[in-house]
Amino acid sequence: MSASPRHLWVVVGVAVCGLALSDCATNPPAVEAPPPTPAVAPELPASIRPEEVVGRWGYGAYHREADRARTEAAARRQCLQPVVINRGPNGGVMMYLADSAQLQELHLKGSPDGRNYIGPPGPAGGMKDREIVSFDGRTMVLRWIDPEVAGRYGTGVYVRCPAEGMAHAGKPPPPSR
Repeated sequence: MSASPRHLWVVVGVAVCGLALSDCATNPPAVEAPPPTPAVAPELPASIRPEEVVGRWGYGAYHREADRARTEAAARRQCLQPVVINRGPNGGVMMYLADSAQLQELHLKGSPDGRNYIGPPGPAGGMKDREIVSFDGRTMVLRWIDPEVAGRYGTGVYVRCPAEGMAHAGKPPPPSR
């Protein structure tokens, strides 16, 4: 019985497949290592300590830099109903995030370029962070990183209020009798 050319090709094909499979069994395919994960920059401490931010603050916000001085004066008058920033249980400060009625512990974070931020845990400059534009102990200016949130809330100005029971700046003391 003679082998037909078609039969011969089937035999050759089976032989080639068998050799290929035997090679796989003896030499498993090289497994590619996953790409290295990018190194996460270490969290840098802010140059402002949480203790410096804790306190009673008058608050105002502006959208145009030309309105900053007027907004600071208005924030000073808000000391009759101050925003209170307390220390958080894990070393941060208790403040509100945008569109949240829930106080959250936020952290002061530094960045390699020397900027300071207040926000939830994570890298400095995240979309939920606020950049501390200026801080001198008496006045703190915060700008939202998220442009959409910044467009709605503006740049926040916090003016430190006098201790409770002290006369408010710009208000004459009550007459003595």
